[in-house]
Amino acid sequence: MTQKVSRVLKRLQASYPDAHTELHYETAFQLLVATILSAQCTDVRVNMITPRLFERFPDAASMAEASIPMIELLIRDCGLFHTKARNIYNTSKLLVERWDGQVPESRDVLMTLPGVGRKTANVVVANAFGQDAIAVDTHVFRVAHRLGWSKAKDPDGTEHDLMRIIPKKKWSSAHHWLILHGRRVCTAKKPRCAECALFADCPQVGVLVYAIAPQVMS
Repeated sequence: MTQKVSRVLKRLQASYPDAHTELHYETAFQLLVATILSAQCTDVRVNMITPRLFERFPDAASMAEASIPMIELLIRDCGLFHTKARNIYNTSKLLVERWDGQVPESRDVLMTLPGVGRKTANVVVANAFGQDAIAVDTHVFRVAHRLGWSKAKDPDGTEHDLMRIIPKKKWSSAHHWLILHGRRVCTAKKPRCAECALFADCPQVGVLVYAIAPQVMS
């Protein structure tokens, strides 16, 4: 398993050498807000929304002075915008009150903020603070299970499975590689198995190729 994982990671790295978060941000606060917005919403959509939001409220102090209806107006084309606006406002207030407007570098502390779960916290500590972390979104979950790297039924269990088999120094990079692979090749409905760099090491490739896209083998 260790050799297989190492081989797959090398192929992913070769396929996505410049992998990084596709959310646009300038500060840890902006990344935190963008990641909250990204729940059940594409990064492309979030990147359309955040410029107008951050133009008005670029930091926690200014966001905390906004009103929830104003935030809703600026993010209304994002899914779950009522809940997200409330969480962004309340999180900003807490950041100002408890941390002088700065984003804490602790994942556990981040998870005490409204709208910040484990995945969001991992994205922030990995990308804003350079910590080793694996954020499990729908793409990471799907690819990890298809590769046989996890059988867990939830993201937290999948994260722990990946942490056990992937070297710690590669956690953050592997997170980005798996996301991009899930978005571009190992898609949910029509995975492009015949074009996949992991073809030889994927235990699901036969099932996916023949059951989902039999034409690629003809």
